[in-house]
Amino acid sequence: MSAPTRWLDAEEQLAWRAFYSAATQLIDRLDRELQHDAGMPHAYYEILVVLSESPGRTRRMSELADLTRSSRSRLSHAVTKLEARGWVRRRDCDDDKRGQFADLTDVGFAAIEAAAPGHVETVRKHLFDALTEEQVEQLRKISEAITASLK
Repeated sequence: MSAPTRWLDAEEQLAWRAFYSAATQLIDRLDRELQHDAGMPHAYYEILVVLSESPGRTRRMSELADLTRSSRSRLSHAVTKLEARGWVRRRDCDDDKRGQFADLTDVGFAAIEAAAPGHVETVRKHLFDALTEEQVEQLRKISEAITASLK
């Protein structure tokens, strides 16, 4: 016999709906503005950010998938699109014939540098400008707690 359903009470229901609405609307806004301003979806931006912050601007594809919370097939498709733009180059691993690396090209680095100011302004405008310093700290702690529970 399964455990009884732990229904949300009225306050939890309000909190859940407010969180879900804010999170989905913010991600949608970030995606639309990156698409409009930089010609790339947020998922591509995230890949470029991870590569730009990686030693030598390179990562194994499997690590890149994990770091961007993407399936390997979805990441492979995205990297193919990024390769077509000249932003990423894929290369085989020397020690593992099945593995591949994704390298951020200079053109890709220039694309992320060009997109970053607008993206940061969108994040600031739609997230941080709406919060007090105390709320920013609370948001960080709440987000860390949620992330920890999902691991």
